[in-house]
Amino acid sequence: MKRPQRYAIIGGGINGLAVARQLLLDRPDIHVTVFEKEAAVARHQSSHNSGVVHAGLYYEPGGLKATLCRRGVALLKDYCQHNGLPYDECGKVVVALTPDELPRLEAIHRKAVANGVPDVEMIDAGRLREIEPNCVGLRALYSPRTAIVSYGQIAQCMAQEIEQRGGTIVLNAAVRRIDERGEQVQVELQGGQVHPELFDAAIACSGLQSDRLARQSGDAATPRIVPFFGQYYVIDERYKSHVKGLIYPVPDPRFPFLGVHFTKRIDGQMTIGPNAFLSLGRENYTGTDPSLRDIAAALTYPGLWKFGARNVPAMLRELKTVLSEKVFVREAARYVPSLADVAVTPAVRGIRAQAMESDGRLVDDFVIRQSRRVTHIRNAPSPGATSSLAIGEHIVRNLIRP
Repeated sequence: MKRPQRYAIIGGGINGLAVARQLLLDRPDIHVTVFEKEAAVARHQSSHNSGVVHAGLYYEPGGLKATLCRRGVALLKDYCQHNGLPYDECGKVVVALTPDELPRLEAIHRKAVANGVPDVEMIDAGRLREIEPNCVGLRALYSPRTAIVSYGQIAQCMAQEIEQRGGTIVLNAAVRRIDERGEQVQVELQGGQVHPELFDAAIACSGLQSDRLARQSGDAATPRIVPFFGQYYVIDERYKSHVKGLIYPVPDPRFPFLGVHFTKRIDGQMTIGPNAFLSLGRENYTGTDPSLRDIAAALTYPGLWKFGARNVPAMLRELKTVLSEKVFVREAARYVPSLADVAVTPAVRGIRAQAMESDGRLVDDFVIRQSRRVTHIRNAPSPGATSSLAIGEHIVRNLIRP
């Protein structure tokens, strides 16, 4: 009798769990083992984010981001409804404050339409006031179906489902290297011990450590992960009704991050954030736990210096929001002036696993690379969580040999 196929998933974040779940859905006779270095799943990017389910406004039509984001929204909504998890279509406006932002806003609208974002429309200042009575702006792009969730809850639900379907989740098991050995794959843990089970294939979904695991496993050295942190603040609860849903700025194409904005949380609180600045550690979520290894890796990478040289004004702007809470709030209050002096409390700090080439270019689209029996997710920043179920579906159905 032929033995069941065995698959190893490296990383118990939302993408790794989505891949494991999809494998068990499509091939219930196989064995799936998820290796997670922490004492519980979803301890990193999966639980340190805004909770926004991105509708697909910004992404280049036809790219993996656009395709998997739109598919991911549908799968995620169905998953939440099926499992009784909160899913709030609170809506989003992308607001132009100045005339020079209008052409960029219209370009986003064209991308959104091309990507099939439902019910998206350009609106004037009057209509904007109907949707967000305290928001100012010349025009806005309105996406009423943009939603919010708790990705941490979704990941926990997926983990339970994986175990119910016969999968295994091994905690406190950091993986150092994946070795292809003929027709099988060997998993080596950080302590040097080799996992006793051999696998038919492995999928690495290791987020902030993805480049290191890939290099150790024989994949290309670039792109490298350069971590950028984003701080969120919760506004005084007495003022949370000043914003109804999500209020975003028009992104500056010269800088890859969206800028400070208002985001409603699934618990009903209203947050401001995030800014974006170089993190002194890939997992420095508190801001007080720097990693000398990570700092050295970033500062000795030529790509970071080339990126910085091209983005000096934006980096200085972001640095001001890091150094001053008042500046941070003031950036957001350009869109809602009634909140210019609102009190805020530090909330979650997220760290974006941003892939960067050695010439300083940020890798915009998702990057999924594959050898014969090993698949590496090398870049899956936002909308990676939104796209997670679609990423799992794409990898399992299009990339992995049965």
